Amino acid sequence: MFSHVTIGSKDPDKAAAFYDAVLKTLGIEPFFKMEGVASYGTAAGPKVFILKPFDGGPHVPGNGGHVAFLAPSRAAVDAFHAKALEMGGSDEGAPGLRAHYHPNYYGAYVRDPEGNKLQAVCHSSKG
Repeated sequence: MFSHVTIGSKDPDKAAAFYDAVLKTLGIEPFFKMEGVASYGTAAGPKVFILKPFDGGPHVPGNGGHVAFLAPSRAAVDAFHAKALEMGGSDEGAPGLRAHYHPNYYGAYVRDPEGNKLQAVCHSSKG
């Protein structure tokens, strides 16, 4: 459905340390890195890029938007949330069922250290 998502950062190299640790809990590894750019995903699949805004303006997190990462299990959602907080992120919704979306919707919400909202979600009823 999409090629990539870009998350703005005032310091992408510093942000990469957060994303490396947090996304690893979901089995997501770095795709490539170079000075000022970090990306996650695979060559053939969708990717997430962390970089400075191209217009040179300040990074400003959007209100009402977030990036949701698919988790392989509910335990991975829990690990994502815990690791994000450990790495300096903030809680935006503890891990748990959100049955108002569907009966097996298990998710957690965090903000990275720069305020970008992230989610991990598992759609399976299995742990």
